[in-house]
Amino acid sequence: MEYRRFGHSGLKVPVFSFGTATFGGSNEFFKNWGDTNVKEATRLVDICLERGVNFFDTADVYSAGASEEILGQAIKGRREKVLISSKATFKMSEDPNAVGSSRYHLIQACEASLKRLGVDHIDVYFMHGFDALTPVEEVLSALDHLVQSGKIRYIGCSNFSGWHLMKSLAVSEKYGLARYAVYQGYYSLIGREYEWELMPLGLDQDVGLMIWSPLGWGRLTGKIRRNQPMAKGRIQAGGSVGGPEVPQEYLYQVIDVIDEIAEETGKTVSQIALNWLLHRPTVTNIIIGARDEAQLLQNLDAIGWSLTQAQMAKLDAVSTRARTYPYWHQLDFTERNPIPTA
Repeated sequence: MEYRRFGHSGLKVPVFSFGTATFGGSNEFFKNWGDTNVKEATRLVDICLERGVNFFDTADVYSAGASEEILGQAIKGRREKVLISSKATFKMSEDPNAVGSSRYHLIQACEASLKRLGVDHIDVYFMHGFDALTPVEEVLSALDHLVQSGKIRYIGCSNFSGWHLMKSLAVSEKYGLARYAVYQGYYSLIGREYEWELMPLGLDQDVGLMIWSPLGWGRLTGKIRRNQPMAKGRIQAGGSVGGPEVPQEYLYQVIDVIDEIAEETGKTVSQIALNWLLHRPTVTNIIIGARDEAQLLQNLDAIGWSLTQAQMAKLDAVSTRARTYPYWHQLDFTERNPIPTA
């Protein structure tokens, strides 16, 4: 297993972490992703630890807390061997204060996550989304309080716009508050918008990327191909609800090229998609998920080898899409504003 520095921190993490959104399945939305129980989860954790993956990602909103509870049971008796990240911000009940990133909600949410996980601290605590109704100073002072009290070790943010993140970093610097070490965001071969603004920001401010949905909401698992009925899986079960729209012909063109490289390398579609991400700037960690042992083992075999420069270039070319303003305009001035992935 390869280990990398966790963004703007001294922590080292494996390049893969295991995402537990498939644990629980206690409501219709998450049931489409998976309904892993404690016994199955424990076996998946066993496999991860055997392969050097000691980092597990969850959130309070995943199956209304059931994911945290199951993960807590699966790691019981071996807390010192694992790193845990969880998240808060999204709505947890009809209580008007059970949502957002206010000081009131964050302290309450963190305490509730600790209880569900059965631990005394969370290694990385993410803001799951930006809360424009709460002052950034309040959010970061609450997180700094949780760090100082030993409840959390590091903080991160997820799904922020570039200016949300930059403003937060500036507030942390101004007041000497805990600083977001890592950004957790969507990035895949068929979703490369992260490269336009967040990647240059990450390089400039030393903020690493922890990738969620690296297989494009299940579209790059090898189960979707041109002129072929959709195989059973997350997409077929309705698990793409809430995900980005992907033009069908564009998706097929990308998969066609991945299939060509799969023949050359003897690797699977998902392994190639994951390996491509490992070579991109700012990438600290990739969250992989799995409904069962076979999926997990296949994803874990995406490391230990590398795509060639020619193969990387072929994937870059086929997956590039037109940019929105001002990013298409900036492409005319790359001698002064270079593209990070060039």
